[in-house]
Order: sequence, then C-alpha cells, then structure tokens
Amino acid sequence: MSNYRTAPSSTDKLPSGIPYILGNEVAERFSFYGMKAILVVFMTDHLVDAAGNPDYMTDEQAKGVYHLFTAAAYFFPILGALLADMFLGKYRTIIALSFGYCIGHACLAMGDTGAGIAFANPRTWLYLGLGFIAIGAGGIKPCVSAHLGDQFGPGNSHMLSKVFNWWYFSINVGSAISTVLIPWMLNTYGPWAAFGLPGVLMVLATLTFWIGRNRFVHIQPAGPERFAKETFSPEGKRALRNLAPLFLLFIPMFWAIFDQTGSAWVLQAGSMDLNFAGITWFKSQIQAANPILILILIPVFTYWIYPTMGKYFEVTPLRKIGIGLFLTAGAFSITGFLQLLIDGGATPNIGWQLIAYVALTAAEVMVSITSLEFAYTQAPKKMKSFLMGVYFMGVSFGNLFTSGVNFLIVVPEAAIEVGEAGAAEMVTKVINPASADSGATLLGFSIAGANYYWFFTGLMVVVSIIFVFFALSYRGETFIQDGDNAEGGDPDAGTDGDL
Repeated sequence: MSNYRTAPSSTDKLPSGIPYILGNEVAERFSFYGMKAILVVFMTDHLVDAAGNPDYMTDEQAKGVYHLFTAAAYFFPILGALLADMFLGKYRTIIALSFGYCIGHACLAMGDTGAGIAFANPRTWLYLGLGFIAIGAGGIKPCVSAHLGDQFGPGNSHMLSKVFNWWYFSINVGSAISTVLIPWMLNTYGPWAAFGLPGVLMVLATLTFWIGRNRFVHIQPAGPERFAKETFSPEGKRALRNLAPLFLLFIPMFWAIFDQTGSAWVLQAGSMDLNFAGITWFKSQIQAANPILILILIPVFTYWIYPTMGKYFEVTPLRKIGIGLFLTAGAFSITGFLQLLIDGGATPNIGWQLIAYVALTAAEVMVSITSLEFAYTQAPKKMKSFLMGVYFMGVSFGNLFTSGVNFLIVVPEAAIEVGEAGAAEMVTKVINPASADSGATLLGFSIAGANYYWFFTGLMVVVSIIFVFFALSYRGETFIQDGDNAEGGDPDAGTDGDL
C-alpha cells in the first residue's frame, strides 16, 4: 500500500483512476442485475431437484427469497465499510470480496450442471451462490462509491456531482444490457448460461479494478482506535445524528417500493399483454425499462431539469430527495390503477406499466443518486465508507419491510392435482396476494389486488410528508478528502436546512 498515492493530487482535472472505477462498475452491475433479473423466474419456472424433476417455488416463496437476498446484499455494506475503514482500506476490501463474488456466480451456474447436481442439490447451490453474492456485492458497495469520492481533492471537488452522475450512468449501462440479454439467455440456453455469463463479467470487473490500482488514490484505513475515536467524536456523532433519520426511515421506504420492480411488478406483468412495440417481451425483461430510462434521464436532469429548476429556487440535495419521494408514491399508484383493471378482468398492455417506470426512474434519479453523493459529502473523512454502509443498511431495511409484509399476509392455500399417467401427486399452490381473489389480509385489513399497491402508496405519502419537516430542520457539514470543510466549517450554519 505504501507504493500508492494516499492523497488526491492538486489538480482541477478529472482524476486518472476514474475510467477504471467506471469500467469496473459497468461489468459488476451487469453481473448483479443480470442475475437478479431472472432470479424470481428461475425459482418459479426453472428450479429442479437432484433428480432433475421440477422443484419450483411458489410465487410467495420466490418473492420472500428475492427480498431477503436483496436485504442481505444491502446489509453487508456496513460490514464491508467497517472492514475497509478500520483494517484493509477500500481498495483491498474491494479486491478481496470480489473474489467471493465471483465464486457466488459460479455456484449459481453449477446448480444447473450435471457435475454440480451430482455434488449437491440445486437449492443448495442456489442458497450458497446467493450467500456469496450478498456478501461480495454488499461488502464492496459502500467502498466503491466512497473510493470514487476519494479520488477528488479541493481543486477538482466541483466535478464530484457530475462524476457521481456518470458513475450512476455506468451502473445502468451494465444493468440495461444484462436485463435484456440474460432473460433471453435463460429461455434460450438455460440457467447455467444465464448465471454463468454474469460470473464472467464479474471476473472482468475485478480484473479492470486491479489494472487501475496504480492510478488510484488509496486512502489509508483509520485503524480500530482512530475509527472509534472519529466515529464517537462530536463531529462523527453529529454526522450520524443528522443522517440516521434520512438513511434509516426515508430511504428504506423508497427502496421498499422501488425494489418491487423485480418482484410485484414482474408478477403483475405476467397478467398483462406483453406484446409491445412489435415485440413479445418476457415478463422479466420489462425491468430493463428502468436502466434504459436512467441512461436517458440522468443527462436530462443534469443538463436541463435541474438548471431549469434552479431559475426558480435553489436546487439543494434535500429538495431533490423530497420531490423524488412524492414522485415515488405517484409511480406506485399507477400500478395500483393497472391492478384495478386486471382485477376487473381486463388485460392492459405492458406499455402502460412503462409510464410507472418513467415516474419511478425519475424519482430514482432524484432520491438515489442524490443520497449517494449526500452520504459521501456529509461524512467525516475517515467515516466515508461507514456512512455509505449506513445508507445501504436503509436499503436492506426497506426490503426486509417488504418481505415481512408479504410473509404476514394471510393467504389461503389451494390444493391442486398434477401428475402423469394417472399417478397424481398433491402440491400446494400459494395464491399471489396481489390477486383480487386471494383474500390476502394484513392485521385484519384486506390488501388483496389493487389494495396491495394502495397500501404501499399510502405509506410512501405519509413518509414523504414527514420528510418535509425533517428537511426543514436539517443542519449538516460538508467534507472533502484532504481539504478543509468545503462549505464553511460551521455545522450549525447548515448545508441544507430549508425546503
């Protein structure tokens, strides 16, 4: 580590290591979102047992596993952040955990091969693979975004906001390509190829990051004692106190809704007309709308919407987040209206769900990108990864909430007979709670059909209103690596205490 630069250079130009970070991010996000795009469909339509017979999960089992995996992938960032900030530093943490990440993808692919099934049950490979990926993807998450910010010093800190936007842009390049390609590979070649290709991309991501090692700024770990001292210093406690409500109350509710694009919205798509723009889509491919729209909306917001808004009021980070939260509620209400039509026997075209994707993706630009930048700039210098980890823990809490709601729903079970050549076996089918006739209830209240969507929409509206009062009272402080506080040193003056 001593051979590497440990502080940003005095320059007003783009740091030389940025292309390697962005290249790593494109490939890593291809691997993660490609795997995640087909996860629910794989578990409900392709999973087999050791004898090669169908071992499909019910919709609700698959949704439960999907959101628990997502929750785990966003819980491990706090552990990865502690490992980076106290012991290894961000670079070595990213490299070490990326190897485990690659192993996870290999495990998923092995569950669909003869050699793999001879060694272990496919469900064992599935859970093992998801475990490795959750630890790897989660552990590197706060480190990569904080490592990106570490490359900037006072001379080029003015470029930080746009580079975070382009970093997020690179995430969605990988996501868009994989979300279209991997469902096609699943249906054409099978799970071994559909899970194997993301594994290959993760190897390339790790290699790209390693090649850029000599161009990076490597911020040294603080060590346990110094980390604890800074965390519990007045400055550190103030940052935690300021950011905890944002990251552990408001951000979780956003992600509780957003991540249902991979579960509830996919299942809803299965009840819609999937012929759109002359193409019959796989229901899991509709998720590609989000990353494709991100690629369009990031430059639109950066170069047009935000500057236009700035003519009428100051476009602060908390104002962006607040607008985005209300927009999230509106996006989920659109799918509620679609579910009303489905419950009434109609088969709306999937193009109508794209309207909801436009609204939700616009909300993502305002909430997610802004929150990542805000998490970095509001964190003291040696707490960057840790507070990124706290942010991602909020994503985990949101998915745990969604998972918990689905597990708490009381859903009647119906036995159906299946079999072949007169040999019938009994299986249990759990009805999708988003179906109008499911009888799904939560604490005695029906949230069947469209009510499922109204439940989350209503919660999002309430949380958004509470956020307004939080933003009005917020006072923060901005920190950039290797420089004094960039926007004055008086924490009581506030970074953003108004709407």
